[in-house]
Amino acid sequence: MQHLMLIYHDDAKMAAFSQKDQDAIGVAYGEFNAFLSESGASRGTATWPANITTVLSRDGKTVTREGSYQTGNGVAGFFLIDVADLATAIQFAERVPIGDFGAVEIRPVQQP
Repeated sequence: MQHLMLIYHDDAKMAAFSQKDQDAIGVAYGEFNAFLSESGASRGTATWPANITTVLSRDGKTVTREGSYQTGNGVAGFFLIDVADLATAIQFAERVPIGDFGAVEIRPVQQP
């Protein structure tokens, strides 16, 4: 079953980290990505701030802009995984290196 793991970071806490700490978080995410790849569960990922486009429909017009719709504590990225059940998805989410500056939200992906 596929699950979407939405990653949230507290932007203010992230901004307060030293460059060394931010680099360490980047390394930890690299290790997590390697774990997902080796597990065979990874079905896709996207991380902030790379290549985000926001689409807005207002008054019958569509407007696009670069960047995230949310500001502040927005979605930092996602991982799409394919695992047996929610319990396994939770075990994967426990490994996401968010420390005390974020959270992981798990959503089951509905198949047509």
